Amino acid sequence: MNSSSPPPPPRDQPLRPRHRVTAWAAGLLLVVPALVTACRVLDTDAVTPIPQLLSFLPWLTVPAGLALLLAAAARRRALTFAAVLVLTATAWSSVPYMPQTVISYGLPLARVKAIAANVEFGQGTRALTGVIRRERPQLVFVSECDRACRDTLTKTFATELPHYATVDGEGSVGSILLSAYPLRDWRMIPAAMGMPGATADIAGVPVRLQLAHPLPPLPGQVHLWKRELARIKDFAARQAQGPTLIAGDFNASQDHAAFRAILAAGGLQDASRRANASRTPTWPMEGPLPPYVQIDHVLVNGFSVRDVRFLDLAGSDHRAVLADLDLRGPR
Repeated sequence: MNSSSPPPPPRDQPLRPRHRVTAWAAGLLLVVPALVTACRVLDTDAVTPIPQLLSFLPWLTVPAGLALLLAAAARRRALTFAAVLVLTATAWSSVPYMPQTVISYGLPLARVKAIAANVEFGQGTRALTGVIRRERPQLVFVSECDRACRDTLTKTFATELPHYATVDGEGSVGSILLSAYPLRDWRMIPAAMGMPGATADIAGVPVRLQLAHPLPPLPGQVHLWKRELARIKDFAARQAQGPTLIAGDFNASQDHAAFRAILAAGGLQDASRRANASRTPTWPMEGPLPPYVQIDHVLVNGFSVRDVRFLDLAGSDHRAVLADLDLRGPR
């Protein structure tokens, strides 16, 4: 009986021209999701264009998924395996957007409504005025509030929100924090755009309030964006032991390392995430693209979250964030 040698292992067949194009297309589609997801996993915002692309992170599952389909169609095992890894990592990297369960300690002392609104150079002032009349908040954090905006808000709500801390300026520089509670210890975080803050006495408890509005991460000024977010982080770290509320247009999402550093430093919770609404986009409300990222936030320490809503403001490219909160007493 003749013995035969085992057949040689199968070798990959040469790619047909159509499959070669498909494989190249799959590889190109993987580049951006792989690079951005790697930076997210490594907890770095890196340099341009990573900070800008991180705003799209949950949406990068689309090109990653398409790359997987193309790699499978091209019958390239290694490429298909790489596409599976990138798609899985991109989807996993969106986990911080998921609901967050937090056990609240201490009795509720006061119910507080807070609004964070960017009125885009004052153009959304009229719409914000209507929102304040309808919702009756106790705290309002307004970014890009020029002098005309400031005068309108302080005069219109002189009875309901008689206390305020402000940074006067035109365009994006002006900002104001309106309060139904007396304010003291006014301070300002140094920044290109106004970031006023103060301490409010709410139900006998001192609560530190801070408006946030760092520069956006535009190409050429990412280092300034990081520096101003770092200043907010340093402020949050100093307030970590007491009730704190930081609200405004952060020009950063939960996929940015610099934003997550603020949460960690101050023991803060994003009210939107607590309310299972962290994927709700707040920007851009104008222009050719639909809103795709949440960069407007209300961050809290010492508060429980009842509800969060997002309100359109005619004239502004941002949605306002309305957080319904309970100030909690000591444990």
